[in-house]
Amino acid sequence: MAKYLIQASYTTEGAKGLLKEGGTGRRRAMEDVVAGLGGTIEAVYFAFGEYDLVSIIDFPDATSMAAVSLRVKASGAIDTRATPLLTVEEIDEAARTEVAFRPPKA
Repeated sequence: MAKYLIQASYTTEGAKGLLKEGGTGRRRAMEDVVAGLGGTIEAVYFAFGEYDLVSIIDFPDATSMAAVSLRVKASGAIDTRATPLLTVEEIDEAARTEVAFRPPKA
């Protein structure tokens, strides 16, 4: 599974919905969406500052993450940022992978 860090900011309309449903209601809605695409939620936290919500989500593939991102953003209720997360082992594998790259000459 691919792991993603989700950072989200509610719009005015989204904040009104959060006030009405509460955090538990929104987490349930997230769980339904994520599970419907074969994913799981590792963590959900509400915050204040630049982002109102921070979450770590596992999806089977990048297409699932993109589908959720498009639908959520199209709602106009929340602005999101999804960052792919890599394990230490995945970085080790990347570091061992040979890449034919030549930097530009000065």
